[in-house]
Amino acid sequence: MRQLRKVILRILCVTLLLVSGLAATAASAQAAVPDRWGFAYVNAYSGIPSPAHQAGSWSVGFNVSVTPGAVGQSFVRFPQIATTGGVVHVTAVAQEAYWCQAQNWGPSGPDLVVAVQCYRYGGAPVFAQYTVVFETSTGTLPVAQGFGYVHYNGAFITSQFNSVAAPNSVVGGGGSWTVSLPGLGSPAAAGNIQVTAVNPTQPARCKVAGWTPTTSGQTIQVRCFNATNVPLNTGWTLTYQRERAITGAAIPPKNFAYTFDLSSAPGPYAPTPVGINYNSQLGVNTVQNSGVGLRMVLFPQVAATPTHVQATAFGPGPEFCNLQTLWTLSGTTVFVRNVACYSAVTRVSHRSMTTYTSAF
Repeated sequence: MRQLRKVILRILCVTLLLVSGLAATAASAQAAVPDRWGFAYVNAYSGIPSPAHQAGSWSVGFNVSVTPGAVGQSFVRFPQIATTGGVVHVTAVAQEAYWCQAQNWGPSGPDLVVAVQCYRYGGAPVFAQYTVVFETSTGTLPVAQGFGYVHYNGAFITSQFNSVAAPNSVVGGGGSWTVSLPGLGSPAAAGNIQVTAVNPTQPARCKVAGWTPTTSGQTIQVRCFNATNVPLNTGWTLTYQRERAITGAAIPPKNFAYTFDLSSAPGPYAPTPVGINYNSQLGVNTVQNSGVGLRMVLFPQVAATPTHVQATAFGPGPEFCNLQTLWTLSGTTVFVRNVACYSAVTRVSHRSMTTYTSAF
């Protein structure tokens, strides 16, 4: 009997060690993606933007700050996360046909500074409110999840990440590219994609032009245009997320969601397949008409400040989308009112992808 107790005790000890090791490995994988991140809603020329809409991987007591540059230009300082590489996404928040693009980003002392420039259709610089997010990652994720990004400078990849450690690739040019994210495949469309133009010298707009999911990876088309509708060779960033927040993180945050509005149906409707309409709290996201060229997106069960939203247009043409106004929270529901899409200066019905995250 004593010998049996010793055997059982050894088995229990080994089991506990294995469970502890697996838990540590899982925790390590969660912690590795992302390394550093930050987001903000920039609603002022200078100073500290909205506290309810900024968060990051810095220590408590620090804030995002903004300083003005030339007309339509501002510099967003994310505290204590100085690094190189990573990706930036920007979405204009405006009542008109405005967009915002990244010019560049990089370390400044202990901080990371992102230069953002906004324009109205036609290319005149204009100050607009906007949302901006930065993140950089290393490490891997469980196969069920997927996260990858590319920063392409118009000639080659300058920064990239793939959560199964496979090398991403880009081919094309002249305003049209094909991006391959191997190993992040899904049997049906699943996840969300955000694309932002990066150009320090001229107006540029970029969007998701097409998307082909396969079990071996994601293939995504990117198209970019100049101040009007002419294809443009420019830099851009792309992020693919599947069951992760746009920052690359998850648990925390436990409150995030994304959707892909493929239909012009009046709604409200829930986009399908379910993989493109993800909600971390099992709510059902819906989309509905809110006026000509306006789509209201509801993310239930995930409202928790600080919060952040990005949106990007989908389709081969030069149409583009922004956020018509700041999203709101009511109870546990996030109201994005609205994603507004334009052909030149005219609002039009157009497909779009929208992603939301909280900090918690």
